[in-house]
Order: sequence, then C-alpha cells, then structure tokens
Amino acid sequence: MAVSRKPVFQNLPSPPAAEKKPVSDTRHGIARSDDYAWMRAENWQAMFKDPSLLEPELRRHLEAENAYMEAAMADTVALQKTLFAEMKGRIKEDDSSVPMKDGPFAYGTAYVTGGEQPRYFRIPRDADHRDEASRKLLLDGDKEGSGKDYFRLAGLDHTTDHRFGIWGYDDKGSEYFTLRIRDLESGEDLPDVIENTGGGGVWAPDGKSFFYTLQDENHRPSKVFHHIVGQPQSQDRLVYEEKDPGFFMGVGGSLLDDFIYIDVHDHETSEYRLLSTKDLMAEPMLVAERVEGIEYSMTEGGDVFYILTNDGGAKDFKIMEAPVEAPGKANWREVVAHQPGRLIISHMAFARHLVWLQRKDGLPQIVIRDRQSGEEHAISFAEEAYSLGLQGAAEYETDVIRFSYSSMTTPSQLFDYNMSTRERVLLKTQEVPSGHNPDDYVTRRVMAPAHDGELVPVSLLYRKDVALDGTAPCLLYGYGAYGITIPASFSTNALSLADRGFVYAIAHIRGGKDKGFAWYEDGKMEKKQNTFRDFIAAADHLVKESFTSYENIIAEGGSAGGMLMGAIANMAPEKFAGIIAAVPFVDVLNTMLDDTLPLTPPEWPEWGNPLESEEEYQWIAAYSPYDNVGAKPYPPILALSGLTDPRVTYWEPTKWIARLREKAPDAGPYLLKTNMAAGHGGKSGRFQRLEEIAFEYAFAIKVAGKM
Repeated sequence: MAVSRKPVFQNLPSPPAAEKKPVSDTRHGIARSDDYAWMRAENWQAMFKDPSLLEPELRRHLEAENAYMEAAMADTVALQKTLFAEMKGRIKEDDSSVPMKDGPFAYGTAYVTGGEQPRYFRIPRDADHRDEASRKLLLDGDKEGSGKDYFRLAGLDHTTDHRFGIWGYDDKGSEYFTLRIRDLESGEDLPDVIENTGGGGVWAPDGKSFFYTLQDENHRPSKVFHHIVGQPQSQDRLVYEEKDPGFFMGVGGSLLDDFIYIDVHDHETSEYRLLSTKDLMAEPMLVAERVEGIEYSMTEGGDVFYILTNDGGAKDFKIMEAPVEAPGKANWREVVAHQPGRLIISHMAFARHLVWLQRKDGLPQIVIRDRQSGEEHAISFAEEAYSLGLQGAAEYETDVIRFSYSSMTTPSQLFDYNMSTRERVLLKTQEVPSGHNPDDYVTRRVMAPAHDGELVPVSLLYRKDVALDGTAPCLLYGYGAYGITIPASFSTNALSLADRGFVYAIAHIRGGKDKGFAWYEDGKMEKKQNTFRDFIAAADHLVKESFTSYENIIAEGGSAGGMLMGAIANMAPEKFAGIIAAVPFVDVLNTMLDDTLPLTPPEWPEWGNPLESEEEYQWIAAYSPYDNVGAKPYPPILALSGLTDPRVTYWEPTKWIARLREKAPDAGPYLLKTNMAAGHGGKSGRFQRLEEIAFEYAFAIKVAGKM
C-alpha cells in the first residue's frame, strides 16, 4: 500500500546520533546483539532515588533528544498554549468532592484556584460541605509540595478515633513513598518518618500503630512491617516477607476494623493472609494457599467473609462465603453462581447488602443483593456506552452506597443510592466552567471485525456536524493488557480534539476484560498478537465505515499500550499518520530476560518467561517492538518517558528511538521527550498534567495537518 502523508515536519535539524556499543547475548542457542544496551545506567537503582546521579553521557544524550524534540515541535507552541487554556477552562479550579461520612465526620478533598495539589478536609457529619467555614483543613498538598519539581500525595488515612492520619508523598517520581503521621487536631506532624514504602498504611483500631509495605532495592513490595507510633523505623517489626520475586504484595484493612488483609498476587494467582486486630503480634493466618491460575479476593461481612474467586472453572468469577472463624477453602460456600459472559469485577459487603460491579455485554453494571432474602436487583442506565465507578461507603452499618456515572458525552455524575428503598440521589454533576452541551456531540459503540471473526468494540466521540466521509482526523486509543478495561467515560480533554473535527475513538481490544475474562486470555502470552491485530482491525473498520482514512489516523497508547504502539508501527506503519507512545514498554524481550528489574518476575504470567522457556522466548521475540524495527515506512512517532520511571524504565523508549533512526532514517521523524523530573505518570500536578496532554494533542493536530 502506498503511503501518502502530509509533509508537516520540515527543515528539521539533524537528530541526535546515538553511539553504538554492541552487547551480545545468547539464550536457548539464539544469539542477539544490542547496540544500545549501554543506555541502561549501571546505577539505575540509586538514580531513581537521586536523579542527579545519572551518568553524564546519558544526560547529554537525553538532553539532546529533548532539544531535537523541541525544535520539531516549535511551531506548535502557540497551539499548546491554546489547548492548555481550553482544557484548564473546562476544570472547575476550586472544585471539591462530596465528603464521605465516617463516624462523627465526613472526609473530602478540595482544590483552590491555581492549585496543583488536593487539600484534604473534614466537616461535622451532617454539615453542608459547600459551607467552607465548616471545613477543617487536614493536609494542604500545595503547601507540602512547594518548591519541588515533582510531588505526588498518597492520600490521608485516619485512625478509628479520628485523631491521627497517615499521609504519604513521592517527590522523585520513582514511587518510593515517605510516610508521615499527622495530628489531625493540631495539624502538626509527629517525628516519625517511614521511608521507601508503597504509599500508604493501615491503622490498627487503637490508633497507636499501623502496617505498611516496604519497597526493596528492586522496587518490589516484598515485606509488610508493623510500625508503633513514636518508635524509629529501624525498630519496626517484620510481619510477613514474600520470598517469591514474582509476586506483588499489598496490605489493607476492613470496614469493621477486625482484620488486616495481606494480599499476595501476580496477574493470575493470589493468596491472602489475615491478621486479627485482637492480637496484632500474632502470625498472619493463611486463608487458601496459592495455586497457579486461581485468584481470590476477600471482604468482610460480619460473621462471614465474602470471597470473589475463579476457582472451580469459574472463568468469569463467582462469590463464595466462609465463616470468619474458619475461612479456609474447605468451608467456602457458593453465594453468587458463575455465569459465563458475566464478569464480576469487584465486590463489597455491608450489614444488610452484598454489592458487586460486573461487566456484561461489554457494559458495567452494579448489582445489589439483600443478604437476608437473597433478592437481587441491578441499577439501570439508558445510554449506549457508559462508565461506572463504585465507591461504596466508609461505614459497614449503612444502606447507602455511592457511585459515579458518565459517558463520552455526559459529564460525571455522583450519586448516593439507597440499597433498600432503591432511591437514587444526585449529589453532584461535573461542572464544565467554559460550557458543554452534550447535544453537540455523538457517542457510539461500533463493532470491528477482527482477523479471526471476533468483534472488537470501539467507542466513538465526535461532533454532530463532522462529515463522516473519510476526511475527519481520528485519534485511536488502545491499551489491551492485564485485563484492564478502558471505560467509555467523559473526558473534558478529548473535547479539544472533537471540537477540531476529530473522531476520538477507544478500541476495546483483547488483553482487556471488556468482553469477559476470555477476552483477556485471548490477548496474553502466546495469544498476545491478537491485541495488535485487533487494534489494526479497529483502524480498518473506521476507514471502511468512512469515519476517517489511513492518512488521518493518529494512534495513541501508553505503558503496555505503548508496546501496542510499537507493535502496530512494525506491523502496519502505512495505516497510521502518526503514533503517540507514552512511557512505552517496547524493549519487551530484554526486559523479560532481566529478572533484576522491578516488574520482570511478576510480569512473566502476562507475557511469558523467556529465561526458562525457548517457546516463550520466541513468542516475545516475534513481536517485541525494539527487536522488530526494520526499514519500513514509519509515520512520525512521539515517544514520552520519565527519567525515574520504575515501571517502564527510561532506556526502553530511548533505545527504541535510536534504533528507529538507524533502521529507517528516511521515515518518521522520531521524537523523544524525557521528563527529567518525573516517573511513569508524568508530571504530578493537575495543571502540569494538562500541559503534557496539550503537547501530545498538539502533535496529533500537527500530524493531521489541522494547525
């Protein structure tokens, strides 16, 4: 297919020329050479905690890449400012949440005009949250982050008696969080400083100690510690250590304050340990030992636990119950049966009701079950495609839960729902200060035929006045990994593209759970290439139905979705006008061969283990974007990375861009933007993040020839 692209990048300076320093590697008798392996800093672990330790040669190269990127995008500076102003204008700057009731108080967050970070506050339980005089400020994120290039809060968790709160922050972007303890009455922090944590803690009921996870030198949450307020971190007691580097670990609490949960899991296997808060010094009790491929999660229900699991062939999950005194697997009894095609995503329990979020026919539903009568009902919605968020409640003894609703045209709405009376109370509708008329836009769900006959859902947003004759530019977004479903939710940012005549599209490709658990299984391990082929099929269908044309499609994805971008660039470069790959996981084979990297062992169930299996090595080698770059007609590509990113390390996109320039120097151009003061999520402030989105959208608009 002949490639016809708009000549939008002209008179560029010469791009940075990366030095080649070949490193050979042989696995399973297969030899490879990596010319750019040197871009991985030898001191990467120390550098994540202190970016000033980056080796000078690497810093010079990344800065040269940033300079080249800025030159290529220089003509978009005014457009970026316009986009930023539009996006900012759609945000209520002094917005605040509707506080969640918990005991004598209700807790919420708020922003101030011009502020980047949230403020945490509380009010008396039945006070009017709109009355700012009733608010007691607990934590000011802008104040705490003042003067820092990067600052991200990890929330505020209060004690049962509401006297103290744990709060955490990351000021490097490396996701090593420091915890502090705040006296919520005086507003002062106690001397305790807990470093290198996963970002939060769980209080014991007496408010004198808490539990947290510690990140090891390879950025793995491998240990749970018990901290007693007033003691140094060095004296914290080790509660549990996970020896297998292939498993993640988290610690959580219950609404009834009766148990501490220790959750050990990878992407397909899980295991829980319980610590009764009646004896904090006891050994955690194993519920059901891990069995490969069996997942379960737990929530409290008074005298029982409710257990969500895929055990016994329940691919789309079922809910069991077990006595609190004997929660072992031998005592599990079915409460909600498995229904193929009805994926139960999460569950929670309250004194009189069991609640779960499920996905059926590609759409989310909230289902309520009366625990005494067994009667069930679902909360109904009318739109063709929409998104739900189930917040639940902070109290166990309640009939009222909270949920959010939105669609690609409908701003987010927050409801309280009485599970007994079925009364739905609208608490808040997302305000768009610059104005938004849903009737000006169309949201649709179309089905794209895949190579094997499966139908891939594609959610669309566009203005009613857009001509659907193939001339409209299109931003096509995809992810397709870890079973994560991309919701068809409202995005004020996407309106900036829709208002410029774009069709904004989300391809719900395999690798997510959009059509059930089987949809996930068909996009992982040996079936991973279904993910990439589904995305290309979505592009083909949008062209066939005249929503857009190949010369007008800009593809976008981040992290594992960035792998998707690298793969489709290699497989069908002629079908895209441009590609945006944010923190792209593109050096898949090298990363999965390196078990010292933070996420490698836990990721093997998702991609395969090329260290142990030649077959799995070959799966990954067949699609790994970095390893399959060739002399192809690549479109302009924008890659974005963060220097301290522990999830997708900065050297992956850096190496990828270098190899693209080497193998296909006359295509592209290839731009790399490295945030030298942030990690995986980019900048942390709400408006700083808008600047990054404005930059990405400016690239898309430039490539589409719509400046």
